[in-house]
Amino acid sequence: MADLAPPRPAPADPGPGSPAAAGPGERAGASAPGGVPLAASLADFAALARDVLPPEVYDFVAGGSGTEAALAANRAALDRIAVLPRMLRGVDRPRTDAPLLGRPHALPVAVAPMAYQRLVHPDGEPALAAAAHAAGVPYVASTLSSTTVEEIAAAGGPVWFQLYWLRDRGMVRELVDRAHRAGCTALMVTVDVPILGPRLRDVRNGFALPPEVSAANLPGSRDDLAHAGIPGTSAVARHTSAAFAPALTWSDIGWLRGQTDLPLVVKGILDPRDAVLAADAGADAVVVSNHGGRQLDAAPAAVTMLPEVLTAVGDRCEVLVDGAISGGVDVLRALALGASGVLVGRPLLWALAVAGRAGADAAFALLAAELRDALTLAGCADPAEARDLRTITGG
Repeated sequence: MADLAPPRPAPADPGPGSPAAAGPGERAGASAPGGVPLAASLADFAALARDVLPPEVYDFVAGGSGTEAALAANRAALDRIAVLPRMLRGVDRPRTDAPLLGRPHALPVAVAPMAYQRLVHPDGEPALAAAAHAAGVPYVASTLSSTTVEEIAAAGGPVWFQLYWLRDRGMVRELVDRAHRAGCTALMVTVDVPILGPRLRDVRNGFALPPEVSAANLPGSRDDLAHAGIPGTSAVARHTSAAFAPALTWSDIGWLRGQTDLPLVVKGILDPRDAVLAADAGADAVVVSNHGGRQLDAAPAAVTMLPEVLTAVGDRCEVLVDGAISGGVDVLRALALGASGVLVGRPLLWALAVAGRAGADAAFALLAAELRDALTLAGCADPAEARDLRTITGG
């Protein structure tokens, strides 16, 4: 097993230029070099990205499965969560740093695993990983990255590796070994993709990957299928159907636990009973997730199931959540419900699409400033205090 580099500690008092250094109300980094305005909020990047991306690529990233009911449910559920702020708490400049998987980070945030990032910008995964490193948060490298895990890890750490279970177990073992050798600091296995959910936008667009974008970590795994556009079908769905193993069981998670000493994260949990089984299998954390609304269209919003999962696992493992997290207030909501942290996905990918590394840097700066504002307004000196806030659903 490869020796792992020590984590980059989150400074208690970030210095000038750090994304987390902006004071309440400030928006450090909201403009690219040269003063070109990018966004007033993290959520603004979605509309900006729509203006620069080909429609079929925008749909590939933005779309959900089926009627997109689960996709819409994530945002609607977050908007129903009201947080009761505390008053007269003497909070002036709250900290944003928090531990994830036992290591300190500048924000209680990790970059969600997202496939084929060179679709939205030629600099792809290394640019977003480098921005995450500069911001002091973990970057999760997808099995379906358009750049190899080795190249992503070279951008700096910490990098977690996300594993899709392949039909060829030898390739699974090889990916785990590569993650170790590259210096990844955690392993995340996604369990909610036995098959790809029906992404109807991609079907209607006859979506296929362009020649310059491929699954860089999976040589020889029928990647040609992802490039063969056929009207009325999704080439990406054909590729994953050929490459992914649909019959994953909890014994496989136990086997994976035996292959690595790295922290193991199980992503794609909604039923509290499955969260307990993940803890039984040795998971150090679970991610409550409906895959961004891209798998079972009848699935509930991830944040809706978060309290039940937390109750089910207690202190046996960390619990993170994702799904439509679009700014600092959403991070506060998740913390107030009891999550250790969140995964942020599409907003960061939109920022990468808009301006590459500069866009990603601006997005992290906005997210840090938004979280600092939210903590200040809620009367919390740090993310740990946010977990003691009360919430009201529907209020």
